[in-house]
Formats: sequence, structure tokens, C-alpha cells
Amino acid sequence: MALELIVFVLASAGLVVVFADCLRDPGSHGFYRFFAFEAILGLVMLNAAHWFRDPFSTLQVISWLLLASSLALALHGFHLLRTIGKPDGPIESTTEVVRSGAYRYIRHPLYGSLLLGAWGVFLKAPSPVGVLLGLLATGFLVATARVEEGENLSKFGEEYASYMRETRMFIPFLF
Repeated sequence: MALELIVFVLASAGLVVVFADCLRDPGSHGFYRFFAFEAILGLVMLNAAHWFRDPFSTLQVISWLLLASSLALALHGFHLLRTIGKPDGPIESTTEVVRSGAYRYIRHPLYGSLLLGAWGVFLKAPSPVGVLLGLLATGFLVATARVEEGENLSKFGEEYASYMRETRMFIPFLF
């Protein structure tokens, strides 16, 4: 447990460095995303000892399916942002609204991938603390997406408003 705590503190310090500018601006989507990453990191550290225990149990199989889906969705989303979104800096600084692939159905595949990953990690060893961390990650990812949508409306205007009417946030046809 001491090793997990040390890793958590060091990884958190790294996240603080990466998100330093965002943490100074509570109005930015990166501010909320930092806390989502912290909650996911907490889940990983909480469940690290259980990662490969009982690998063929129902929960482990579902966990691995969620984690694999998370990775696939993240890779797909990054690829589309890079190739179609035409970023003019960091990957999230797209110059075009992406409406193909997963973006045809949901506005936030990358945050959706983090949701899949968080709940996949949770299922490694479900616990009350894990539920709390999973709910925190979910809440902060929803907050991140909502703030980012405001930023995208300011940047892309009616094109993004139209896109919002045609798609869902995380789950095709539902939410």
C-alpha cells in the first residue's frame, strides 16, 4: 500500500505540472479534466493489486472489455482529431469540427474512452471507495465536456450548435 501511495503522489505531481496552466483557469475544460484524471489515477492505485487476480471471472472479463474498448475509442478519436480536425497546435486545438467516425454519433469520444477506462478499472476490485472515485471521474468528465462545448460554441458558432443537435455527448442516441 505504501508503494501505491508513493506512485499516486508522484503521478499526481506530474499531472499538476502538465495541467498547471489549466489549474490557474477554473473556467477552462482542462481544469475539470485534471480532477477526472486524478480520480482515475486514484482508481488505478486503489485496484492495482487486483489487476490480474482471477483473470477469467465475470468482472475481470467485463473489465478487460471496457479497457480494450477505451483504448480503441481513444486511438480512433485521436486519429480523427489529428487527420480531420486539422489542429493548429495541441491535438485539441482543431480548426475543423469533426463529424465522422465515432464523432458522427458522439461529441466526446476521448472523454467517453476515459469513462470506459475508469469503470473498467473500477471493476478490477469494486469497493465503496472505488464507486466514489468512479462517480467523481464521471462527474468531472461531464463537467469537462460541458465546458468544452461552450468553448467550441464560441470557436465554431452555429456549425457546432448544429452538431450538438445531431449527436449525443457520450452514448450514441441516448446521452
